[in-house]
Amino acid sequence: MTEFKDTKRGKFDYILLAAVLALVVIGLVFVYSASFYTAEKNTGNKYFYLIKQSFGCFVGLIVLFLARLLPQKLLKRAALPLAILSAVLLGLVLIPGVGVENYGARRWIGVGSMTFQPSEIAKFALVLFTAWYVSKEKVDIKKFKSLLPIIAVGGVYCLLIIAEPNMSITVCAGAVMLILLFVSGARIKHFVFIVAPVLAAVPLLIFAEPYRIKRLLAFLDPWASPKDEGYQLIQSLYALGSGGWFGIGLFNSRQKYSFLPFAESDFVFSVIGEETGVLGCLAVVALFVVVIMQGTKIAVNSSDLFDTVLAGGITAVIGVQAAMNFAVVTGLIPPTGLPLPFISFGGTSLVVFLAAVGLLQGIYRRNTERRLTEKSVLPYIKM
Repeated sequence: MTEFKDTKRGKFDYILLAAVLALVVIGLVFVYSASFYTAEKNTGNKYFYLIKQSFGCFVGLIVLFLARLLPQKLLKRAALPLAILSAVLLGLVLIPGVGVENYGARRWIGVGSMTFQPSEIAKFALVLFTAWYVSKEKVDIKKFKSLLPIIAVGGVYCLLIIAEPNMSITVCAGAVMLILLFVSGARIKHFVFIVAPVLAAVPLLIFAEPYRIKRLLAFLDPWASPKDEGYQLIQSLYALGSGGWFGIGLFNSRQKYSFLPFAESDFVFSVIGEETGVLGCLAVVALFVVVIMQGTKIAVNSSDLFDTVLAGGITAVIGVQAAMNFAVVTGLIPPTGLPLPFISFGGTSLVVFLAAVGLLQGIYRRNTERRLTEKSVLPYIKM
């Protein structure tokens, strides 16, 4: 494809950048608001969680700007090694003494005094692998056998993650894999053939573990066990309900005082609703909609299949995970631990998601450096 010099070279998608930075700032504010009581009680320092999140933000922003400059050739070369490394890290999590166990789940690897969560990396490793694989010249995505490597990598990741156990990230990774296949151009009949067993596996996974059955029952009627499995959802609904339209005021949440578990992480959106009300929640949702729209726009405007699938996959991870978190805290799906991108407390999640935004910005930069003499690859994808 003909290259040309563009005065806009290196330009950011400022709308995407502004929306992401707004979400990060909101995250810092509400991680502090939701955690200062617990932090002071447990560590003697009410800024404990804020300091850790701020460090993750600092590192993440540096990684964002660096990831934006990564050349496409380097990303393609890194795709397979990163996919293998992610599988190895997910396997190491399951080894006693290597994986760090917390609340009955082993999901982290300890490095000195710090921990990181390999499943956060694996989701994007799957996206990068798929983008590299489908863009290879000899791969005909219309043939079912060509889908098998993607299904194999996604399947291995899902099996290792569910073994932690972490059903929420497993469902998220599985949903992203299906979206990747769709964006890559898999035939409808093949897509349906894959979706059917995936949907059938969900109830099997639920009934495979007693605690998941309890969570399902608590979801159906949380007030039947208000002090046990239904407790977390009830406290989340109390927080959202007490916020009303305009909230009870910044830093004035009552549920964070040892009532709402994981208020700074999985249920930070509940604290946002309590302190800023429906309008505050809608503002956060609107920012995620902007991020998803801009990510989709970047994918559609790319004339390169690798960039299209990479941008579409990154956007899918952000959209799926945010939607699942919103659904959990509002009681639309059974409670499960899943951080809200850019906002929930968690250094690994924040750094990885900001790095992914950097890759989106890199694709945007490459799009401005190409003379788009052809239509986007998407119109050529026929089912």
